[in-house]
Amino acid sequence: MNKAKVIAQLRNAKHPSELQGVSSIIKKLHPTDLAEILSELSASIILSLLGQLDPHSRANVFTHLPAERQDLLLQAMSRDVMATLFEHMASDERADVYKRMNEQSRQALLPTLGQTEREDMLRMSSYPEGTVGAEMTSDFVALASDMCVTDALQHIRTTASEKETIYVIYVLDTLQRLIGTLSLRELVLAPEQQTVQDIMRPVPFFAELSWPREQAAELIHHYDLLALPVINGKQEMVGIVTVDDAMDIEREEDTRKLVRFGGNGDLDILSSSFSKMFKVRVFWLALLTVFGVVTSNFVAAQEEILSEVVILAAFLAPVIDMGGNTGSQSATLVIRAMALGDVKMKWRYVWLVVRRELPVVLVLGVVIALLEVVLAQFSKGVGVDVMMVVGLSMLVCTIFGGVIGVLLPFIARRIGTDPATLSSPLITSIMDLLGVFIYFGFAWLFLGELLTQAA
Repeated sequence: MNKAKVIAQLRNAKHPSELQGVSSIIKKLHPTDLAEILSELSASIILSLLGQLDPHSRANVFTHLPAERQDLLLQAMSRDVMATLFEHMASDERADVYKRMNEQSRQALLPTLGQTEREDMLRMSSYPEGTVGAEMTSDFVALASDMCVTDALQHIRTTASEKETIYVIYVLDTLQRLIGTLSLRELVLAPEQQTVQDIMRPVPFFAELSWPREQAAELIHHYDLLALPVINGKQEMVGIVTVDDAMDIEREEDTRKLVRFGGNGDLDILSSSFSKMFKVRVFWLALLTVFGVVTSNFVAAQEEILSEVVILAAFLAPVIDMGGNTGSQSATLVIRAMALGDVKMKWRYVWLVVRRELPVVLVLGVVIALLEVVLAQFSKGVGVDVMMVVGLSMLVCTIFGGVIGVLLPFIARRIGTDPATLSSPLITSIMDLLGVFIYFGFAWLFLGELLTQAA
């Protein structure tokens, strides 16, 4: 049976009895691919298929399943099966699953685990979310400084299957304090009778348990590290944050910032509660409603000039939209630069960013204003005075939008707010309000005499 047929059979299976003969095929699937298929099946079928894998592969596939599917399977597992699963999971994955379990399930699980796994899991699950401790794994390779190369390699061969990575090796003293590091390559190429102390290097970087996780990810990204050692308050090494952990952290943070930039906070449509989704979204919508009402009231107050020059109403929307669009672009660039550490909260960076952005939005404003004037002339046949109103308004709104979009992230950081919370809708609403002031200001400047003549 080929792979495609097995996948089709798995997807269409309704009962474990329909899964005969697929064991050899599923063992060849990548854990991520198999987990993706299993996530669509019933709990009984998933358990049947997982039972056909060796304990290590079973744990690997399980950790790739969605969290809600993992929780469902744990409820259907026997205590012995659950204990075996937890014993073969990576320490960080094991702690994450344990933290999601209810108290009754925890009390049922703990007695079934070995002392080493139990103590490690309790310690790992005690670190606050968002810290380095909550992201690290305790499965790292550690050597004593007085070991010879031969003994060190034998130790790695014996323990490698239990470790997250073996390419970066850490040297600890008798008090478990980090005193050096070396790569697997350096160890393999060293003379057999040399000691680890002879070939180890000083530790260039490390993280502390209580650091924000983004700080560790930034170090790994900036210095191209495969792993970053983590120490506690006693200077003891307790774990590592790997490069794949750092990538996950950065992806999650980018997603959160993108969502917050849309005005939705840290919401997950599948897991966030109704009350949380309501509270976060109603604030932004209420704030934008206030801006909208103020803007509409001001526009309504311009009834006199709109009644005399009706064509002005046709160009109001594109003019004020341009300010919001430009502001959103500029804010996104600054927020990205802040997230990457390229821009910091110093006046010279504010001036540098404004100086870089101002010529760009000025040229953009001129180009867009000319385009709008040309389109206005060909589509509406407007007079020179109306073209002046539309063109100058478009130019000024574009410039204002760019400058405000650049400055708002700095203002947010200064007052202690995440710049991403200054969402695109908020910037757009601010520019809507400023845009109507600018637009009707030019309208009164160039067309005000029409009202005098009409009177």
